[in-house]
Amino acid sequence: MDAFRITGADRPGPWVVTVDHAMNRVPPGVGPLGLPDRDMRRHIAWDPGALGTALALGETLGAPVVASTYSRLVIDPNRGEDDPTLLMKLYDGTPIPGNRRAGTAERERRLRLFHRPYHDAVARLMARPGAILLAIHTFTPRLRGRPPRPWEVGILSARDRRLADPLLRLLRAEGLTVGDNEPYTGALPGDSVDRHALSQGRPNALVELRNDLVATPEGERAWAARLAPVLEAARAEALPSS
Repeated sequence: MDAFRITGADRPGPWVVTVDHAMNRVPPGVGPLGLPDRDMRRHIAWDPGALGTALALGETLGAPVVASTYSRLVIDPNRGEDDPTLLMKLYDGTPIPGNRRAGTAERERRLRLFHRPYHDAVARLMARPGAILLAIHTFTPRLRGRPPRPWEVGILSARDRRLADPLLRLLRAEGLTVGDNEPYTGALPGDSVDRHALSQGRPNALVELRNDLVATPEGERAWAARLAPVLEAARAEALPSS
């Protein structure tokens, strides 16, 4: 099985849409992770709703979409190769039995088969002149033992705020509860945005949607339709020559 899937590779728009946690599949060569189906359907294994939203955004924005094809429990595409959470053995209180004994050799094998091919595909698309990275993620409304998360959407950023600031303002103007580096921080050295945008001075936006809002195809399409004009307005404001 390929480690990535590209939709609309020849679309001419400046955005490159990525979905690091698109699927919850476990490749046969990895073997079972030892989790029941109900856990593999949870956010610990993937970002529910992210792929459908990203595909709809790609159509509207005229942008290519590159998505991973494996669960982040296999190996996390949104982590640097030296990150200790690259291959998770415990996630949101749930042990991952199939990763318990995964050592250095297995980690390297999964990097070679899955992590690196995905990032090579993203890098090829981001090499286009004027490319802008748009990373789509979703988050669970509540982690175990934690209070509910109030945000409908979060905009994550690190040291490059060119797109983040107008996006925050425009989304809040629509009456949405929008997190600024919530529910997570956008400063994670070696992650996808760092690797493909920040390290090269490329403009970028990381959008986190609460996954109960995109739990159906209708929700995915509705949020894509809502986000697309805001993204274009933010781009026009922040990058008028793009």
